[in-house]
Amino acid sequence: MSDTKQSPEFACVCAARQRWNNHSSPRFASARVAWPPRLQAQRSLMDVIANRTSCRAYTVDPVQEADILRILEAARLAPSACNKQPWRFAVVRTPDARRRIVETGFLPGLKMTWALNAPVLIVIGMETSFVTHQLGAAVSGVKYPWVDIGIAGEHLVLAATEIGLGTCWIGWIRPQVIRRVVGWPLSVKPAVVITVGHPQDGAQRPLPASRRLALDGLVRWV
Repeated sequence: MSDTKQSPEFACVCAARQRWNNHSSPRFASARVAWPPRLQAQRSLMDVIANRTSCRAYTVDPVQEADILRILEAARLAPSACNKQPWRFAVVRTPDARRRIVETGFLPGLKMTWALNAPVLIVIGMETSFVTHQLGAAVSGVKYPWVDIGIAGEHLVLAATEIGLGTCWIGWIRPQVIRRVVGWPLSVKPAVVITVGHPQDGAQRPLPASRRLALDGLVRWV
């Protein structure tokens, strides 16, 4: 092993890795690692996952189109059953369209007026194929396009977290209303709305460790 003196950046990386490897630590589920600017591109995947949380408070700052394209590209690269890629994306930025989705496209019972402050709403829609998504699901009992949409959506929110954007999944929606707002054909069914924007200070605190189920209660080794 080399005895070369470690740089502060390298020591930071080693400390972060050790924290993630120490699964017995009660702080594991809520750890946040402060990365030096030079190492922002090298943030570990586990660090990004731990820092992702549902953001419901946004600043008025617009989201750059390059950042929107970046997170959409992450979603596009998701795997899917038989590579059918059922996802479709609508980027909603105009104030009127965003207001119509929030005020008429969400189901009643849950007040989500906070979503009006998000500068971007990304609607993920589903366009299914007969063989894979209908016949295949009838045989297996697995609704493959919903699995695929979930994977693509999580790719999107993790990519957003990596570059400092806040997101929140909203599945409490009226698909037909949202379809009309974004102008999709009947073949595309809106599945979820994801708010995107720059989080206000303190709006993205990881859940306390106590709010997450312990791994030993979730896993069966066979």
